[in-house]
Amino acid sequence: MEITKTQFKTQFESILESLNQNNEDIIIIDNGKPLFKVSKYQKSVSTRELFAPLRGKVKYYEDLMTPTWDEWSEVL
Repeated sequence: MEITKTQFKTQFESILESLNQNNEDIIIIDNGKPLFKVSKYQKSVSTRELFAPLRGKVKYYEDLMTPTWDEWSEVL
């Protein structure tokens, strides 16, 4: 939904209620150009939570930080 700065100022509470119900981003326009984007807050997932199901399931057989021979040959 796109609205002007003036509309946002005068209809602030109803716009926030609409945002809460519809979960639709609101673009605030000033002089025909987008100025701000207002969206409903969503808790982001931490990296720890995101990769928790994989913990202990990934196997590696060498030091992942050690360059491979191909990388070294490019340097030499």
